[in-house]
Amino acid sequence: MTTPFPFTAVVGQDDLRLALLLNAVSPSVGGVLVRGEKGTAKSTAVRALTTLLPEVSVVPGCRFSCDPASPDPGCPDGPHEGGGGGASRPARMVELPVGASEDRLVGALDIERALAEGVKAFEPGLLAAAHRGILYVDEVNLLHDHLVDLLLDAAAMGASYVEREGVSVRHAARFLLVGTMNPEEGELRPQLLDRFGLTVEVSASREPEKRVEVVRRRLAYDDDPAGFAARWADEEAAVRQRIVAARELLPSVRLGDGALRQIAATCAAFEVDGMRADIVMARTATALAAWAGRTEVLAEDVRQAALLALPHRRRRNPFDAPGLDEDKLDETLEESSGDDDPDPDGDGGGPAGGGGRPGPDEGPAGDGAGAQPEGGEGEPAPGGAGEQSPAPAAEPFRTKVLSVPGLGEGAAGRRSRARTEHGRTTGARRPQGALTKLHLAATVRAAAPHQRARGRSGRGLVVRRDDLRQATREGREGNLVLFVVDASGSMAARQRMGAVKGAVLSLLLDAYQRRDKVGLVTFRGSAADVALPPTSSVDAAAARLESLPTGGRTPLAAGLLRAHDVLRVERLRDPARRALVVVVTDGRATGGPEPVALASRAARLFAAEGVASVVVDCESGPVRLGLAGRLAGELGGTAVTLDELRADSIAGLVKDVQRRAA
Repeated sequence: MTTPFPFTAVVGQDDLRLALLLNAVSPSVGGVLVRGEKGTAKSTAVRALTTLLPEVSVVPGCRFSCDPASPDPGCPDGPHEGGGGGASRPARMVELPVGASEDRLVGALDIERALAEGVKAFEPGLLAAAHRGILYVDEVNLLHDHLVDLLLDAAAMGASYVEREGVSVRHAARFLLVGTMNPEEGELRPQLLDRFGLTVEVSASREPEKRVEVVRRRLAYDDDPAGFAARWADEEAAVRQRIVAARELLPSVRLGDGALRQIAATCAAFEVDGMRADIVMARTATALAAWAGRTEVLAEDVRQAALLALPHRRRRNPFDAPGLDEDKLDETLEESSGDDDPDPDGDGGGPAGGGGRPGPDEGPAGDGAGAQPEGGEGEPAPGGAGEQSPAPAAEPFRTKVLSVPGLGEGAAGRRSRARTEHGRTTGARRPQGALTKLHLAATVRAAAPHQRARGRSGRGLVVRRDDLRQATREGREGNLVLFVVDASGSMAARQRMGAVKGAVLSLLLDAYQRRDKVGLVTFRGSAADVALPPTSSVDAAAARLESLPTGGRTPLAAGLLRAHDVLRVERLRDPARRALVVVVTDGRATGGPEPVALASRAARLFAAEGVASVVVDCESGPVRLGLAGRLAGELGGTAVTLDELRADSIAGLVKDVQRRAA
């Protein structure tokens, strides 16, 4: 077995270390979500924490790690006699793979034995193995949504429930939940972010001395893991003893009314949803006081708790950057710290009143003096002649649903119809491998004709393996939504390009909610660029869109051919994920030799391969050429105007009805 890297030898990452230690002191804090770029020791720090956790006493032979002092009365391996002797073992760290199945997570019930023998034969899953230990999910943002829901429900309730066709098993599942993720690969939904108690952002240090020390320690560990761990053993033991002491002190820590008022005022000031943030902050502040060896929660504990518990709860959509304004936090804590009236004159004026302080971009009078309007006098045009500065995006809106026709089998999502493990039951088939979703009626029909031959004598049905039928289900899948955006001079009027960016931003938000991968190809001048390779990070796509320059000729064919190449590569990487190409253009083609004919040939490549496509027609003005509609026909797709793209557009509804009638 490999010697774990010592927790105390991890260089830097102070917030990460503190968040993990606070959860070790008080697991009720609710776990940690670690966000950060690749190669920042996220996994190393989490795995190293297990050596610091005190040993746990378990009932011998219990697969669910029951505490002999207070065994779970509903344990599937019970009942256990309370107060009996136990065996001690180190706390476990159980790792949940991204590709795990539901049965691997919660456990599997043997449906065949349950039907034929009436026996609850249950094989525990990872939740049972993690009970009273750590459950670690690397790349938690890539975990399927239904697994995340099951995981967080178990973490919140402290128990796992497995139900199959009326047969139910319950067992305790209390664990320290730790998830790590790289935001470049996609975000978690805000409601799931809220279920993690604390969050920390980690990044590699830019200080040369710290980087040198990281490399030095890593090389020393690789050369002699056991010797390296031995050199840090004394510090590890000291931290372990401090955790034990803090756990013993925790029940004695007093959370006074003043600290509670500060917590409530802070959560209200930052407009976090619900009450979970208040509860997590209270538990975190209490754990901080115990970790410091105090029995009273101080303002500094509340401040540190806010920095750990609130940043991820302020995200309303994927384009909001997580974080906390520390100046505002300090002001809120100061205002709520005492009973004195912060404004005895009642006029709210002056520097402390919040109404007279000039902003960072304002002049002495607070009227914005000195600010230059975008594109104003004295500001050079970026990118040279023929190119405009990036136009700001218009306000996003709710879009109509764009989907891929037919029935797919891709990753679970919320866009197009697909055969999935979760959804409405549409039929039955013989199981291939382990039975996971029983189709009871089909199983009974398969077994019924053979009852006499099997010597059935009682009321029970004689069921054999060959009779079992797996339910086939239809749900929704996530797709690859590839945006092909015209950034040429014909689209470059600032008001018009702002509306186009607003439409693409709206489609990106829709893709985030439907769990799609997204990619961005832009074309202008004489070439097309892959502004963003296919990724699950829609906020990265939004950032690229925001800085998109415009101007130049319209190489429509180059844009389509580059998009075709992107799809070809993605088809090799993930053949089950179907693509939806969204071309945002007015349909003009002016770049390269024979631009119109070349664009037509490029478009017919998509039609020949059956790629689903939608053209968002951005043509404006009193005279319309209908070029975008012609392009949609050559692509084998449909065309919608910017107005029809809105979900509440009457014109879009009428056009849908007319298309279906035709």
